[in-house]
Amino acid sequence: MDSILNSAALALSGGDILGALNRIALRDDPDALAMRGIAMAQLGELPRARELLRSAAKKFGPESVARARCVLAEAEIALVSRDLTWPAESLEAAGRTLLQRGDILNAAHASIIAARRHLILGHLDLAKARLADLGTRSLSPALSASKDLVLAGIEIRRLHASTARSALARAEHAAHLSGIAALMGEVAEAQRSLAEPAALLHHSGSTRPIALDGVERLLASDMLVVDASRNTLRSGATIVSLASRPILMSLAVGLAEAWPGAAARETLLSQVFGARHADESHRTRLRVEVARLRKLLAPLAKISATHKGFRLVPMLGDVAVLTHPMRGQDAQVMALLADGELWASSALAMVLGLSTRSVQRSLQALQEAGKIQSLGRARSLRWTVLTAPGFPMSLLLPGVV
Repeated sequence: MDSILNSAALALSGGDILGALNRIALRDDPDALAMRGIAMAQLGELPRARELLRSAAKKFGPESVARARCVLAEAEIALVSRDLTWPAESLEAAGRTLLQRGDILNAAHASIIAARRHLILGHLDLAKARLADLGTRSLSPALSASKDLVLAGIEIRRLHASTARSALARAEHAAHLSGIAALMGEVAEAQRSLAEPAALLHHSGSTRPIALDGVERLLASDMLVVDASRNTLRSGATIVSLASRPILMSLAVGLAEAWPGAAARETLLSQVFGARHADESHRTRLRVEVARLRKLLAPLAKISATHKGFRLVPMLGDVAVLTHPMRGQDAQVMALLADGELWASSALAMVLGLSTRSVQRSLQALQEAGKIQSLGRARSLRWTVLTAPGFPMSLLLPGVV
């Protein structure tokens, strides 16, 4: 590398981004293009950064380390830009090249980026497997923090609060060693989110907010938990999902809230169908939906008919209800997004029986509140819960020259 590129690289590593750009502004060789791409990414000019890195990659040899580093940098920028259409195969190929050529740290960086992408898509087992590929490899403090953020994200999705907290403690230590302010902020935000109420617990006639630790303990018990925040019913290891079945979920909540007594038919008709003046057609529909729910709940509970309504009879123990801390339509949207899958607004509207415009307003409000995130653009726009930790806010970026 000539003296101009050397001085530009030193300026860039020292945080003098504009100084680095000035030194290589008129250069169009691949090293200079790659360095300008990294600089533009650090300035937040992500579309331009991707263009420059793509141009540089084309000029480097097909199996070169420099080309693989450019591909890795572009993959990280795509992830931060919420672009999941970027070809993951290119990242996998770049990771293999880096590992084969002895660039161990950047190869590990590629595995962590791939794991974060799987986490965002809800592929928890694949995310865990990519991190396992790192084995006992020695990582830089920044990469160690990034790895543990992904691990924490996986454990939070699996409702494992204690292991998530341990991962975040390791991430906090590594982030401070790295000295990267954005990374330290990312870890701190994740720790705050873990301490926030994860649900409202309705039990024994009282309602109180509980954090993820409380949810974890509750789900480990034999109690029948009607979890309206995730559209599931569970007792111990037995889980019945009512995802995409909001009518049955609402019916289960009504029965559980009335436990140990029976839920009156009029109450269920009002809660589940919004029927103010029930007629025989409403009562017939209620019987049909109760029959459907009774069949699905057979491993966990029975539903018995009483003179005035229906009663939930758990196979074991007590009954508790978890609902989202939010209320109304926003809570319904969050419950569907809680599965970690990517949802189109039209699909959410269809499942909830609402207008697409109404759902879009909820999505916009939830995004502004920092609860969910959008991925993609235009017709490929999809929505999911905010996967913090796990979703990168800071760019680590490989050395590309």
